Order: sequence, then structure tokens, then C-alpha cells
Amino acid sequence: MTDNQPLDSLRLALMQDVLPMGLAFVDRVRTEGPAKAVESVARGDNPLGDLRQQGEAAAREVRERLDQISPGLGNPVMPVQVQVDEPAEPQDMLDAEVASSAQAEASSELDDSQQLHEVLSRIDGRLQRLDALMKMES
Repeated sequence: MTDNQPLDSLRLALMQDVLPMGLAFVDRVRTEGPAKAVESVARGDNPLGDLRQQGEAAAREVRERLDQISPGLGNPVMPVQVQVDEPAEPQDMLDAEVASSAQAEASSELDDSQQLHEVLSRIDGRLQRLDALMKMES
């Protein structure tokens, strides 16, 4: 791609700068005649800018027709660099989910067993008080 870069730059300059100016000058020659066309360019403040602006619409049409023949011929394709971050492997994601789920279950089981232990302790305490009350009555 680097070998074609100077040629691509030249073609881009031709399509964006030279083509509009050339088409505008040809149009001036056709409508005003060669002598008046040269004279109008020679006496303008910004002759190249004026020509470029005047010929831009015609140049755009030419570029679009060239693109219909072969995409990128009229409007050169500009090289871009795209970088894609590879997503994590599905197996890695599954392993991470399983590990997270196992941690949650282990934590949940610890919480459940702790809660069960507290409830059983309360029940045991109440049973002991009930036993003590029953012994007093007898």
C-alpha cells in the first residue's frame, strides 16, 4: 500500500483540485471564447479558487459517474486503519460465570447455615426456658 501512496495522492489532487478548475476553464472557453477565458483568469484576484469553485458541481458529477463505472475511481477511497479488540473466548466467559456463581452459592450457603444456626440457637434457648418452667410447676 505504501508503494501506491504517491500515485493515490496524485490522483486525489487531480480529482479534487485539477478536475474542477479544468472543467470550469473549458466551460469559460466554450461560452466566452479562448481569449476572454484567459483574460478572465489573468485579471481575477483568486483565479484558481474561482475556477475551482465554478467547476466543483461539474467535477462532482464526473466523479460520481466514474464511481458508477468502478467504485473508488472518481472519489478515491482513503485508507483507514481499523483496530478490533478481540472479545473474550466463550469458554473463558463461561468459566468466569461458573466461578462467580460458585462463589455466590458458597457465600449464600455460609449465610444460610449461619442463619440456620442462629434460629436453632433461639429455639434451643426457648426450649430450655420452657423446660425450666415445666420443672418449676411440677
